[in-house]
Amino acid sequence: MLSSPIRTLSRQNPIFASSPAASLLRAPSQSFPSSLGLSPIVSRSPHHPSRSLNSPPLSLSSLSPNSLRFDRAMASNSDSPQSIYDFTVKDARGKDVDLGIYKGKVLMIVNVASQCGLTNSNYTELTQLYQKYKDQGLEILAFPCNQFGSQEPGNNEQIVEFACTRFKAEYPIFDKVEVNGKEAAPIYKFLKSSKGGLFGDGIKWNFTKFLVNKEGKVVERYAPTTSPLSIEKDVKKLLGIA
Repeated sequence: MLSSPIRTLSRQNPIFASSPAASLLRAPSQSFPSSLGLSPIVSRSPHHPSRSLNSPPLSLSSLSPNSLRFDRAMASNSDSPQSIYDFTVKDARGKDVDLGIYKGKVLMIVNVASQCGLTNSNYTELTQLYQKYKDQGLEILAFPCNQFGSQEPGNNEQIVEFACTRFKAEYPIFDKVEVNGKEAAPIYKFLKSSKGGLFGDGIKWNFTKFLVNKEGKVVERYAPTTSPLSIEKDVKKLLGIA
């Protein structure tokens, strides 16, 4: 059995045995002779002052699976939009519009174009539908888009004048956007992810329509060739007047 270095020094040097240094070596690590004027020292973590450096580190194994799932869910919910009301878009004059102003409304969102073969029929029926149900809670949000056959080449002022003069559109017409690709407007990324099309999520052509309920959730998507008046029964159901 190995002998203690302190005992060995003490036997070899009686003077060392009675010295303050020997007392210091015999003392526990957290206490010191008061005659030396030293106070106990406890090492602390600089990042967690309440934890000693000797304390075991925190690890994922010390956290419950439920708490980890909760944290991930909270992060996901805070980062991703939950409804149409989470978006702000630009109007035709370039001003921000918080879509939260439409809470409690039934929304029809449509990408429009002025030079499409579907322009006349869709604009005409959109105006008819709006006039019939605007006082009962229907709003139509029109987003011009030039991605399909370059059939919406005009600027915002020209687009608004065309829709309002020729088709008496009273519903809001917003800033021209892209609906597909990397530059797609965030609201259209949300619409497509909420309701995919028959052959994928991408918008296929002008006048694709999305129906949104009073809670801001996308409930239905309609092809460009689906006429607005044929959707009337679905609009009435969401308005609660079916």
